[in-house]
Amino acid sequence: MRLAALYRGVADRYGAGRVLAGGMSLVALGTALVPAATSTAMLTFAIGVLLAVGAGAAGPSILLAAVARLVPVEKRAMASGIVNAGGSFGQFALVPLAQGLIGWVGWMAALWWLSVLMAASLPLASAPRGKGGGAAGSVRDERLGAALGRAFGDQNYLLLNAGFFTCGFHVAFIATHLPGVVASCALPATVGAWSLAVIGLGNIAGVGWAMGRWRMKSLLALVYAARAAAVAGFLVAPKTEWTFFVFAAVLGVTWLSTVPPTAGLVARFYGARYVATLFGVVMLSHQIGGFFGAYLGGRAFAATQSYDWMWYADIALALAAALVHLPIRERPLRPVPVAA
Repeated sequence: MRLAALYRGVADRYGAGRVLAGGMSLVALGTALVPAATSTAMLTFAIGVLLAVGAGAAGPSILLAAVARLVPVEKRAMASGIVNAGGSFGQFALVPLAQGLIGWVGWMAALWWLSVLMAASLPLASAPRGKGGGAAGSVRDERLGAALGRAFGDQNYLLLNAGFFTCGFHVAFIATHLPGVVASCALPATVGAWSLAVIGLGNIAGVGWAMGRWRMKSLLALVYAARAAAVAGFLVAPKTEWTFFVFAAVLGVTWLSTVPPTAGLVARFYGARYVATLFGVVMLSHQIGGFFGAYLGGRAFAATQSYDWMWYADIALALAAALVHLPIRERPLRPVPVAA
């Protein structure tokens, strides 16, 4: 968790490109080491350290922070939506590719191929350039500690953190356990792979286009409420292949649609200079939620041989997240002057 804050602070200080390149390198290395792991400790190091830290360093908080610095304020919403759609298209393309590679060459060689693909993408990390910058709600010479103090003293920021915890819980639970849900319904494993791909395809639509038209807090409340409705509908529907695909398509529209509005609110409140760090803290809340979603999903199934209680918890948390965004006051905070 401290590493997450560290590399987002590095991005604020030295630029996003270097952090992205480092994160992509760690992901490539960790992916290549998984098939070579000969012990639990080595496997934990490859997945829990290299892949986890690398994915965070090359994740949306760094990319959206770079967008906030490079793009004018009036175009920031659309640019964030495009970046989000790019990640979603990657999920749509790579999940079936990985499934196909596993069937063709086996899971070990498939991971090596994916590692090579990640390494080949390293030149793209040079695209985001620039460090901090002024923006509405920021003070150019404000120190990072002062910016963090302002944020943690602001109810709006704390509410964003609470809502994003639910997003992490929801996304990690489904991404980790959807294949298990498919198996428990006696359906082919390919249904799980294609469902995750359809989620990525559906998320390309997202809500980035609406950020310039609606208030971002209202979009977030709507997205979380829609997730609750989608899960409730899935629970009562007959579990066929088409049920999974339709559920994935509906879910996809809301999948990562919380990211651009949340990052947009952080940038609006506190400006672009420390947005990587401040949004990184919000992402930390997301990752904590993701831990509980993935871990408790396994514990619940081991205890009951069913995922029903996790689905109920998901609905309750989504409704709570929809409500906590309503009190947010969507306007830039007055910057605090910093003495020389």
